[in-house]
Amino acid sequence: MSGPTFTSLLCLLLLLPASSFLLLRSERSITRGLATANNDSIDPSSIMSVCDLPGDPSLVLTTNVDLGGAKGDLLSTLSKLVASATGKPESFVAICIRDNACMCFGGSDAPTALGCVYSLGSINLENNSKIQAGVADALSGFAVPEDRIYINFFDMPRECVGWKRATFAG
Repeated sequence: MSGPTFTSLLCLLLLLPASSFLLLRSERSITRGLATANNDSIDPSSIMSVCDLPGDPSLVLTTNVDLGGAKGDLLSTLSKLVASATGKPESFVAICIRDNACMCFGGSDAPTALGCVYSLGSINLENNSKIQAGVADALSGFAVPEDRIYINFFDMPRECVGWKRATFAG
């Protein structure tokens, strides 16, 4: 078989320095591209940080604890937390809490929580740490220990996030 294989292309991408990936803004859309060897041809004003993109950060949190009447307050607290940590407007933040779930963590059904954060950009060590700590603080009042909370963070491609009958890619 001639030509590069998928595996060899994937390995090449993993070896490229992070600075090789840029977000380029054109008049019609924002596209992800690779910097060329001739960086002089790239207009620096067209480079845009991922965190500057509009997005839809969301947190889906599942716990085996009964949150009772405090669920509304927890929704509000977590919405403000995600907005603050990601630097995105709270009007874009979506929060889903599922309580009283049948869950097991480490072989025990003691109070626990699992979460997923999805965002277009803004997924990084600093922001993720703020969200992890904030969720632990918010759940501490419900006897969920911080060592029984897992949160997975996902930086979503624009074509994989839908809103208003389209995706953020168009």
